[in-house]
Parts: sequence; C-alpha cells; structure tokens
Amino acid sequence: MFEAFRDTFKIPDLKRRIGITILLLTVYRFGCYIPVPGINGKELAKIFEGSANTLFSLADLFSGGALSQATIFALGIMPYISVSIVLELLASIVPYFENMLKRGVEGRKKLTQLTRLGTVALCIFQGMAVSIFLENPEHFGGVVIVANPGWLFRIVSTFTMTAGTIFLMYLGEQITEKGIGNGISLIITVSIISRMPVAFHRMAGLVASGEINLFVVIVLIALIFGVVAAAITVNESERRIPIQYAKRVIGRKVYGGQSTYLPIKLNQGGVLPLIFAIAILTFPATILSFTQNKVLSKIATILSPQEPLGMVLYACFTIFFCYFYAGIIFNPDNIAEDLQKYGGFIQGIRPGKPTALYLERIVNRLTLPGSVMLSAIALFPYILMHIYRKIPYIVASIFGGIGLLIVVSVLIETIRQIEAHLLLRHYQGFIKKSKIR
Repeated sequence: MFEAFRDTFKIPDLKRRIGITILLLTVYRFGCYIPVPGINGKELAKIFEGSANTLFSLADLFSGGALSQATIFALGIMPYISVSIVLELLASIVPYFENMLKRGVEGRKKLTQLTRLGTVALCIFQGMAVSIFLENPEHFGGVVIVANPGWLFRIVSTFTMTAGTIFLMYLGEQITEKGIGNGISLIITVSIISRMPVAFHRMAGLVASGEINLFVVIVLIALIFGVVAAAITVNESERRIPIQYAKRVIGRKVYGGQSTYLPIKLNQGGVLPLIFAIAILTFPATILSFTQNKVLSKIATILSPQEPLGMVLYACFTIFFCYFYAGIIFNPDNIAEDLQKYGGFIQGIRPGKPTALYLERIVNRLTLPGSVMLSAIALFPYILMHIYRKIPYIVASIFGGIGLLIVVSVLIETIRQIEAHLLLRHYQGFIKKSKIR
C-alpha cells in the first residue's frame, strides 16, 4: 500500500490530477467560511451546536458546517444531487427523457443543462425559505440572527447562496474533468469528513462532563471498524453467475467456447436509495418544522428519523428504493437477450425467457439482504441517539449512517481510479494480487 502511494507521485499526469483535486477542494473549504451578508453567523452556530433538531444537523453535515454558520455554501451541493437523481429517474420512466439519452453525447449535454437549470430553480426556492426562516427570532429562542430583515436581505441572501451552489457545481465538474474521482461526490465526502473533528471534540466534551461513560465510548469506537466493514461488504459484495459461451466455427477459425461470469451486486443502487429515502422523509418534516403550529410541529417531530415511526418509515423507504433502483439498473430481459444473441448461456437454464426469470429471481433475493443491511447501517446513529439521549446527531453520525456510507463508497471508487492509472503504467496497485492460482 505504501509503495503504491509512493508510485502515485512518480506519474506526472496522475500527480497533476491529484494536485488539482486537492487545490479545488481546498478552495471549497475556504468558501465554507465566507459569511452571507446580514447574518450573525456566530450566534447561529451557537444555536445549531445546542440544537437537538436532527433534520438541521443532517443538512449541516452535508454542507460541511456551512449551513450552521450561514456561509455562501450554506445550501451545499445537495440541490444539484436532488435534481440529477430526479432527472435520472425520469430518464428511465418518461419517454421524452429516455429518447434524450438515446441521442448520445448531444442528449447527455441537454440533460446536463436541464440539471443545471433545475438546480438554480431549487436553490432559489430553498434560499428564500432559509432567508425567511432566519428572519424570525422565535425559531431561535428570541435571539436575533438577522439585524435588518426584509426583502432586500432575502434577495441578497438567496442569490448569494444560489451563486455558492452554482460555484460548487463548477468546482465539481472541474474536479471530474481535470482531477481524479467524481467531483460532486468528493465535495460531499470532504464536507462529511470536515465535521468529524468537531464530532470527536463534542464527544470528548460529553466524556469530560460525565454525561457519557468512557467505557461506552471505547466500545463505540471499536464498533466503528465493524460498521465500516459492513459498509464495505454492502458496497462491494456481488454474486457471480457462471456464463458459458458456445463454440462457433467461422471459416477455418473457432470462436467462443470460453467461460466467464456475470456479476450481480448485493446493492445495485449504492447510497442513492438512502439519499432518496431521506429526502422524501425529511422534506415534509422540514417544511412542517418551520411553522409555529404545535400540531404540525408535533407531526414534524414524529416524522424525524430519530423517532420510532420515522425510523420505520426510513427503513421502508430505503428497502423500497433499493428494489426500485435494482429494477432500473439491472434489466434481466435485456441481459438474457444479449446472452442469447452472442451465444452465451447459464448452465442448466434455457436461453431466453427462462434465463430472464432466473436472473430476476436472483436479483430479488440479493436485494432483500442488501437493503436490510443498508437500512441497519443508516439507522444505527438514530438508534444510538435513542439509547443515549444526550448524544447529538453530529457525534452519532461517526458510528454509521448515510454519511459514513457515502464516505466509504466514494473513497473506494477514488482509490480504484488511482489504481487504474497505476496498473496502466505497470505499477503495483494498492491491493496486491494473490500468488495462489
């Protein structure tokens, strides 16, 4: 591993890409400390630190602490992620978007342009909602966050936060094109990692005050390795279906006859089912939490993933979207048709429709344990908060949840891209191959 890390900087192109990635991510982190005009960021950060609202803590986690300090990147990159996911779903359901993708590069460019326009519209809506929310001192126990409320403040803050998200889109695209890894995913990963020192500091404060036993903390830290191992298992596990290709004689040459396998992942959608599930669950709860009505506020509290009903709904949504994404990403009919076209078959299974039914049955059986494991890892922080009421979400998020899953999956994918550059130039990768054959 250390040899691979050293070899990484021997390749000029790879060294340049890594340098550009680090530089652009550093620019992003500096932007997380540039405040929006007219907002008392210090008072807002104090209120967020003592707040028990899981929804706001989750949004602050994805923004890298920019939301709690009301900086120009307060909305983060999540509006872009939300719009892109919705359009990807529409591309698999609505014929108009499906035909757009079939046009190739031009269709993909048009879909990207629609994603950008949708992101701007969503940012304006969210920015205006956040501005109106910050103007009301009743939401913050009478503390004045905005000294001069009014339409001028709302317009300035909305366009400032919208411009911040647009700039993040640009940074993400530049990282993807000129750096290493997926830029948007790396921005989210850096945001989550940046909150970990704060979480450890808060945990140390809880131990020092005697609110949490030191032995419990040691056990929980040991559990981190188990949760990370489970996250890697969910992300990397796959079922390999043996495929046999029949021999074909064309002229004097014999083609085919080799054996290979068809990999089917345990979790087809990665962390996308979790992102979509938490978005659907938290959107109405967030809107309801803005109101002063006690009944609506109570409903918002019940829908929170920290509460029993919210946890059940979160798990159900996650399992549903795991099956939904598996149905979209893995099409048994198309795979069975392609196998039959090129002379491939699964031993003991007839080509055509029986092969499609066989593959569909395997996907359904794999998706169930994969979705249950994904839900368990995602719910672990909320279960921990339910057991230890004094643990805030930022501390509980260290031990699991959607944040940890995103970090694990993105880092694995980035390491794979670096390893591909190393192997292309005949260097040893990060994972040594076994000598046993």
